[in-house]
Amino acid sequence: MIHWQEGWRRMEAIEALLTRRSVRKLTAESLRTDEIETLLRAAMQAPSAMNEQPWEFMLVTERKLLDQVPGVHPYAGMAREAGAAIVVCSDKRRWSTDEFWAQGCAAAAQNILLAAHALGLGAVWVGVFPHKERVRGLRRVLGIPDHMMPFAFIPIGRPAETPALKSRYTPERVHTNRW
Repeated sequence: MIHWQEGWRRMEAIEALLTRRSVRKLTAESLRTDEIETLLRAAMQAPSAMNEQPWEFMLVTERKLLDQVPGVHPYAGMAREAGAAIVVCSDKRRWSTDEFWAQGCAAAAQNILLAAHALGLGAVWVGVFPHKERVRGLRRVLGIPDHMMPFAFIPIGRPAETPALKSRYTPERVHTNRW
């Protein structure tokens, strides 16, 4: 695991939140084992309803598999250039309710994106659930069993682009006390 004391690129939390961008142009350079472990540790630190931690993660590093994903997901073309991808899934057998698993998986996906950014990596969230054809396609290509619900596909790699920063802050969308 990478520890901040060991010199990895430390980024303040607010800076990471305000400067993270979806990076769709990646290099195929492999990710280091310690980088992957850091991404997965960050994902598993996400909050979840009733602390159920509904997630499981599939790491995809085989070039053949990364190249096949765009054939079953129309917005996953960048997988062909990614060094790896993480599929955020949820084990339906562990759900005490089917109401909040997706929020926990979304928080885990966001943590992966923020951790990748803090490590100087590029990543993008490619939605899978609730599109049935994307769920079926990923299950088929990656051998994901039926009791696992693929939620998000996150290609990760060294960035081959630096998307421009844009503020998304819109004060008109903030309502205080009453609508």
